[in-house]
Amino acid sequence: MTAHLYPRLEAERFGAGRLTKIRAQAVSGHSCRIVAEELGLVELLLAAAPPSAASAAAAVVATERVLASVIEAVIGACYLSFGYERTAAAVVDAFAQRIEQALSNPVDFKSALQERLARENEIVCYTVIEEHGPPHARTFTVEARTGAGRALAKGAGRSKKHAEQEAARLALGERGAGVPG
Repeated sequence: MTAHLYPRLEAERFGAGRLTKIRAQAVSGHSCRIVAEELGLVELLLAAAPPSAASAAAAVVATERVLASVIEAVIGACYLSFGYERTAAAVVDAFAQRIEQALSNPVDFKSALQERLARENEIVCYTVIEEHGPPHARTFTVEARTGAGRALAKGAGRSKKHAEQEAARLALGERGAGVPG
């Protein structure tokens, strides 16, 4: 992905930090899950599961982490079977929508909040305050607080990272701050 994005985004103009954020968003766990679903991997995995494990398999393939791991494994298998050039082209094609979305709507609320607070000589800390559900379908609630201990917002998500992003997004909304573009 980096080999595709670097020349396209003119690193000198955009800067390494922005390139890193765009790449990270384009290939995030959430993006990998969407690509796995678009490629029909969920159906293939469910079809391969033994009938006695159908309900457990359905619960497992519903998780972002599992689907992200599966898509990474598929990419690795393609690389070993078909080489770098063919695999790279297929990966870029499979992630094309995610790349365009990251370019047109970069989302990194945590960085935006951190930058906003830094201008006020503050830092932000995230603490997991609740976890619910079984390991394959866990929901996290995270609280964003300033270094001085002032509560900013709480966010929930299917991963700690998503919950932190949601807490930061809500904190930015409370502070009347937009996400820098």
